[in-house]
Amino acid sequence: RRDMLISLNWISDFVDLSGVDTDKLLKQFSLSTAEVENDIFYKGRDISGIVVAEIKSVEEHPESKKLHLLKVDAGDGELTDVVCGAPNVAAGQKVVVATIGTKLYSGEECFTIKKGKIRGEESLGMICAEDEIGVGNNHDGIMVLPADTPVGMPAKEYFVVEDDTLIVVDITPNRSDAASHYGVARDLYAYYQAHGQSVSLTKPSVEAFAVNSKELPIEVVVENSDACPRYTGVSIKGVTIGESPEWLKNALGAIGIRSINNVVDVTNFVLHEMGQALHSFDADKIKGNKVIVKNATEGQKFITLDGIERTLSAADLMICNAEEPMCIAGVFGGQDSGITETTKNVFLESAYFNPVNIRKTARRHQLSTDASFRYERGCDPNNTLYILKRCALLIQEVAGGEIAMEVTDIVGSEANSDCVFAPFPVTLNIDRIHSLIGKTLSEELIGTILDALEITIYSKDGNIWQIGVPRYRVDVQRECDVVEDILRLYGFNNIEFPEKVNTNLSYNPKPNPVTLQTRISEQLTAQGFNEILNNSLTKISYYENLESWPLSQCVKIINPLSQDLGVMRQTLLFGGLETIQHNANRKHADLKLYEFGNCYHYVSNPTAKEHNPNNPLVEYSEELHLGIWLTGNKTAQ
Repeated sequence: RRDMLISLNWISDFVDLSGVDTDKLLKQFSLSTAEVENDIFYKGRDISGIVVAEIKSVEEHPESKKLHLLKVDAGDGELTDVVCGAPNVAAGQKVVVATIGTKLYSGEECFTIKKGKIRGEESLGMICAEDEIGVGNNHDGIMVLPADTPVGMPAKEYFVVEDDTLIVVDITPNRSDAASHYGVARDLYAYYQAHGQSVSLTKPSVEAFAVNSKELPIEVVVENSDACPRYTGVSIKGVTIGESPEWLKNALGAIGIRSINNVVDVTNFVLHEMGQALHSFDADKIKGNKVIVKNATEGQKFITLDGIERTLSAADLMICNAEEPMCIAGVFGGQDSGITETTKNVFLESAYFNPVNIRKTARRHQLSTDASFRYERGCDPNNTLYILKRCALLIQEVAGGEIAMEVTDIVGSEANSDCVFAPFPVTLNIDRIHSLIGKTLSEELIGTILDALEITIYSKDGNIWQIGVPRYRVDVQRECDVVEDILRLYGFNNIEFPEKVNTNLSYNPKPNPVTLQTRISEQLTAQGFNEILNNSLTKISYYENLESWPLSQCVKIINPLSQDLGVMRQTLLFGGLETIQHNANRKHADLKLYEFGNCYHYVSNPTAKEHNPNNPLVEYSEELHLGIWLTGNKTAQ
């Protein structure tokens, strides 16, 4: 699982959420798509008390060399006393001040500016840094505005900060299609369509994409088409690397991503917008004007963007130029081929990589990036070219430049002549739907839900339907997967419990111990118990002077690492008590725990040993035990 921060304002660019109750939307989303965590917070709410101010004077705090006493004009006709510890504060600066009563947000935490004293000096406000009002990530010092900024101007008006609801979504590994703002919007759209609500889904247009010249051709060769079934690329000549526009910085800042430069920011924006990772290269650093997608040489050294030299495996897929590797495909870029302040020409890559290959490479190098997270779970190979054009247009918008080559689009044998990867074929039995769901749904409703999910119905032969599942739904390739998808949109909570439940008695003379343990575990877990697992080795001191479990009956370790691990446990009791102590010391006193584990005993029996001289374990026994612990309050306060 992976937590993902989602902006409802961003989702609204794709699906109309006006008039939708936010609480109901989030509840529905948790039921049908992915769990929405409790961390729901807001950006840009209740900041009316933050205004532009001018620092009139600065004096050193008498009790601290790091603090300053300021006289601030906030446009209300009076000078306000503020204590500030920023290193870059100076008289005459135009700054942003949060006045008494203003609410500021740090993530989901909210705090209110109050009148107070700092080291004995009165402070009636706070001079803010970028990150403290959500317009950037810089916290090195206070934010200094241009000298001509009007005093008293609301910060919300100056920065054009919009109210936005941010939610933390717990994306399960199988739902890679929902790991983006458009993916979430698409799933919401499907839910509304399935329930008869008229909504529209808007995907950004790329019709304006056009090749302006052929002055910067980059040849692309894919040597391993199994690991890279599709590779698209295009060059953009004459870009100007610089700061991103406010809309782009605000969009990324809302979900906690630091702005780097306009070109890199666009690739990050498209990643979180559409769920497809891209990579931008400095085209002038591509030696031989050639990009080669091939496997690395075993033992080859490569320095990644984080400055770490890594030893490559022959199983690692690399993006190379004519002489050397530039990027670990789908995982991490190289140190010497990325975008810098001097970059003038860009080569943009949008590809579909084999998920298994990416997963193995990422684990091999202990790398987990936003790109590898999506690639290793499966992206949409039919979306690769669209993503390339979308990103190229945005780069032109924020950094200028012109498309300087024909788009390269190389596909493997799985695609047809039109570079289209066929939907996943599934045979769907309508009776099977009713059997698995436990309720009979009309064929019309099933068809409506399938259409909302963009699943194509090819043919119907009675109750047998032949359907095609879009390639972005990598988790839906079997009949039971389709049924689950139908059920989640219909609503698990809409399946009624029957008035009568039938069951069968078991006449087995002795229940299967594995099955019995599983059933007991399920029942305990359902009652709120947590299963624990403790070490079978334990302390000798626990069994000293005990009658129930005497030390003489412990299975002793011949060469113990320590007295704490000197014997095998005779009971689960002590391990459970250690767990309780560990939690209680960390203020988790209300516990319901259980453990299944083997316990070990030694009983001296010379007679049995004499009759079984070839069995050295005749005096030893091993039994499966169940331990249950309850501590603390029965109900929460």
